[in-house]
Amino acid sequence: MPDQHTDPVALLNHVGEGGETQLPAGGDHPPMTTNQGVVISDDENSLKANRRGPVLMEDFVLMEKISHFNHERIPERVVHARGAAAHGFFELTESLAEFTRAEVLTKVGQRTPVFTRFSTVAGNQGSADTARDVRGFAVKFYTQQGNWDLVGNNIPVFFIQDSIKFPDLIHAAKQEPDRGFPQAQTAHDTFWDFASLTPESTHMLMWIMSDRAIPRSYAMMEGFGVHTFRMLNEDGKSTYVKFHWRPKLGSQSVVWDEALKISGGDPDFHRRDLWDSIEAGNFPEWELGVQLFDEAFAEKFEFDVLDATKLIPEEQIPLRIIGRMVLDRNPDNYFAETEQVAFCTSHVVPGIDFTNDPLLQGRNQSYLDTQLSRLGGPNFAQLPINRPQCPMRNFQRDGHMAMNIPKGRVSYGPSSLEPTTERADPQAGFRSHPAREEGDKLRARSKTFADHYSQALQFFQSQTKPEQDHIVSAFVFELSKVDTDAVRARVLAQLANVDPAIAQRVAAGLGHDGAIPKAPASNPVRTDLKPSKALSILAKFEPTLKGRKIGCLVADGTDPALVLELEKAAETLGAFFKVIAPKVGGAKGSDGGTIRADFQLAGGPSVLFDTVVLAVSAEGAKTLAKEAAAVAFVHDAFAHLKVIGHTADAQPLLDKAGVEPDDGVVALSDSKGTARYLKQASEGRIWDREPKLRAVF
Repeated sequence: MPDQHTDPVALLNHVGEGGETQLPAGGDHPPMTTNQGVVISDDENSLKANRRGPVLMEDFVLMEKISHFNHERIPERVVHARGAAAHGFFELTESLAEFTRAEVLTKVGQRTPVFTRFSTVAGNQGSADTARDVRGFAVKFYTQQGNWDLVGNNIPVFFIQDSIKFPDLIHAAKQEPDRGFPQAQTAHDTFWDFASLTPESTHMLMWIMSDRAIPRSYAMMEGFGVHTFRMLNEDGKSTYVKFHWRPKLGSQSVVWDEALKISGGDPDFHRRDLWDSIEAGNFPEWELGVQLFDEAFAEKFEFDVLDATKLIPEEQIPLRIIGRMVLDRNPDNYFAETEQVAFCTSHVVPGIDFTNDPLLQGRNQSYLDTQLSRLGGPNFAQLPINRPQCPMRNFQRDGHMAMNIPKGRVSYGPSSLEPTTERADPQAGFRSHPAREEGDKLRARSKTFADHYSQALQFFQSQTKPEQDHIVSAFVFELSKVDTDAVRARVLAQLANVDPAIAQRVAAGLGHDGAIPKAPASNPVRTDLKPSKALSILAKFEPTLKGRKIGCLVADGTDPALVLELEKAAETLGAFFKVIAPKVGGAKGSDGGTIRADFQLAGGPSVLFDTVVLAVSAEGAKTLAKEAAAVAFVHDAFAHLKVIGHTADAQPLLDKAGVEPDDGVVALSDSKGTARYLKQASEGRIWDREPKLRAVF
């Protein structure tokens, strides 16, 4: 009989009522304790008022674990260290006064200043932008009722259901502690060991293995508040809400090989794109949408709305677009603003409230605690980037780096010595929803959290075929970096619960032979959930070149009139047009003049552009065909499924790079060639080319 402590499937046989893994006791495992030596009975669940109730502050196990985690790295952020940000405004276009008393969401036409920070999660400050990772999407609204921080990600679900597991998740994903690598990637044993023993992560794994984890730019990336929040109106009526950001440029990702090469070609690819776009006046913009629903919907919905590993399909609760966010100003100083900005999920304004989501409840404590450590003390709200743009008055005094200079002798309440001291305002002040809670105080998870596979299957089935192929390939790539056979076997067992066909495809890519047993599950996978178009990037793609980059390769002998025609046409469509030449000084045009260059060939690989043009003469093509960087430029553009426009004289270079004719290889052979090329390029990548170029498992 296999040992239950080492057999990959036997390890999954202990499942709690809420679907969480409960590893067997005994064996050689010493008991886990707090830092005070107290043995811990449950390291999977926070202490709650009842199974679906709020997390209790007396949970010293949770508080110690989260607090210690928050203070592991000083001063760099433990997570979201690699970031870029910008100033802008939020403009409300539809009032939600029926649902909330938050003025930022009720006064149509009002522009509220914002500061938005994008980030990766796992990498340190020096890591590359294009690593496969979740992206942080945090917005600080400087409202007239106080600061509101909507701290989310570019993926609407998360790995875990309870915040008590967050330190374990990040420890597993970060570089392994004995060797200090790999950084900014999950393709290693410790992450997949954790994931394989945490069935609740399965849905998120589908998202993180999808193209959502390698976005083309921040401006082409969706954002989500992740959790279910509450809104409270003037009468105290509660409405549930989920927040969504939708990019006006549409969503777009890169392909995996391209992401790897961008990391070498420009590790600052995303932050440079954000900075350059704003400097050029092409301000990134997102729509803010909300999903609003009541208790009746929450009770009949197939899943628990307090479960952060689940989403509500837009087909069931359509998005209601209520405003727009425009980022129009870059920071003046990266450290003072982008680094010192402090986001906390607990920063809300009257009319916005929390739910009993156990992940959100823990974040509310964790974010405040980590800012105290990272920014040196309790006065981080006095830093300019964090300071509210409305009056801030209270009796909090002194502390490290205090910048305010309070006046008067009264620093307490109640008081009678001064007539103008601040006091609480029961009418205008923040009021929590008076939810009634009943039940036993316990460490447990609601049975309504126990289905870990149904929405994972729904997500996969919602993808187009190229997107499904990419998910399978990503699993194969990641698991091929895992040395421990048992870990790979457990992941396959989890995937078999989602769909045996998916597990078999991944197994085939790994060369894993034999049957794949399903992991034990509290709930069988539901196959009746309908695919959702909103979950796919490609299914809702709309043709455009706005915000995209066109790379034009030139050499001596290039016709400058063609380059000028392409540049003007690109600018009309809102695209960036960049010229690449063998020398940074440019190339000699056919008219004897100089064609300026934005990039030298070796420093301007095609991975930095969405589509490319080979505007070369016969002389130039002959020269470039002998240059490895030029051949790689063309080969990569073709391999990454990009549209390639070319002059007739460029054929030798196309042949040397192995380019085969298809709809995405467009000749600029007549006066209408430029228009044909730009139209095809606006359609995006040539997905029909992909199966001809790489293995599909």
